[in-house]
Amino acid sequence: MAVPTYIMLSTLSPEGVQTIKNNPARIREVNREIEQLGATVKAQWATLGHFDFVNVVEAPDEKTIARVSLELGSRGTAKYETLSAIPIDDFIGAI
Repeated sequence: MAVPTYIMLSTLSPEGVQTIKNNPARIREVNREIEQLGATVKAQWATLGHFDFVNVVEAPDEKTIARVSLELGSRGTAKYETLSAIPIDDFIGAI
């Protein structure tokens, strides 16, 4: 059985921008913290536009990804939007 995949979109707050500017390695530290919460960052991009980062995250269930979102969001350094990603073959099969 495949592990559920989520797309996590993040927008940095002014404090978050300053943190990254002063310590770019903080990005990888957060990825390790996500792993400690039970999820795994599979891919990550810095983006231009409305979102600063796009992350592909695997988590065993919605409770785990909710815990990740809540923990990260509670810090005040970024806003997060998390989307459930359905493999296209699964989607087509469900229609």
